[in-house]
Amino acid sequence: MTDASPIRHDWTRAEAQAIFDQPFNDLLFQAQTVHRQNFDPNKVQRSRLSNIKTGGCAEDCAYCSQSARNGSHLPASKLIEVERVLSEARRAKEQGSTRFCMGAAWRSPKERDMDQLVAMVEGVRAMGMETCMTLGMLDDDQVIRLKGAGLDYYNHNIDTSERYYPEVITTRTFADRIDTLNRVREAGIKVCSGGILGMGETEMDRIDMLLALANLEEHPDSVPINQLMPMPDTPLADAEPVDGIDFVRVIALARILMPKAHLRLSAGRTAMSEETQALCFFAGANSIFSGDVLLTAENPGEDKDSVLFGRLGLEPMELGETGAR
Repeated sequence: MTDASPIRHDWTRAEAQAIFDQPFNDLLFQAQTVHRQNFDPNKVQRSRLSNIKTGGCAEDCAYCSQSARNGSHLPASKLIEVERVLSEARRAKEQGSTRFCMGAAWRSPKERDMDQLVAMVEGVRAMGMETCMTLGMLDDDQVIRLKGAGLDYYNHNIDTSERYYPEVITTRTFADRIDTLNRVREAGIKVCSGGILGMGETEMDRIDMLLALANLEEHPDSVPINQLMPMPDTPLADAEPVDGIDFVRVIALARILMPKAHLRLSAGRTAMSEETQALCFFAGANSIFSGDVLLTAENPGEDKDSVLFGRLGLEPMELGETGAR
């Protein structure tokens, strides 16, 4: 085994482009080498994502069916009851998930919701699971309360490159996203942040999105890479699907730029063949969302994932296991 690749935060676009442009076999070999230096290549983390508040979001994200501003007609709901969330978490743990992620469709939490959110985090933590939330932008007081409750991870995707960002979202800026990531990290909560492929971005936008994450002061602990699942009535409902080889190239580059991050093969797996998913795991993906639904989108489900894991000889990480070498 060769020495582990150094952790860098000063990657240049030219360096990233050169890595990305390698012959496919060379790129995958480099990514798999980096992966083996840092993780058990046959262990995959399984997380569960629960939708704790649906629809009515004030943001205009062009990909999202939960926006109240982009043409979707998904009805809005209130924040669901704490015990219902905890019941879902118990079931997720029984089915092998080690991290429970809770997502709410809004621009940022309101003060009246914080007690419930804190109770959710405390309850899931009491089960011995890792906790993650995605609630939009946070202020300093909200971050402190969530940290005090024991929140392990905060998800806040940057979605795409800074250049292309205004083409997808106009109700907040790319800088707003980075500010929230910095606020969460400085409070001692681990960062989960990635992006979405297939929104009309260029190859360079995809590379720049990864560079924005890789050149943060600290790499995100988790980096979800999503393939757009076009939602009816949204501006991106007719978006062209991402080429499978191009998607795998992005996974490989992410692994090389952020060697110790858990790289999550996230939304869009229902549109991928088992062969494409297998290539993603070989390229360095080592985390997935389990279950039949991701917020409002379909997901392969426990049974299909178990069959695929069996075919590939993959094993789920256990509670408390990082998969790190």
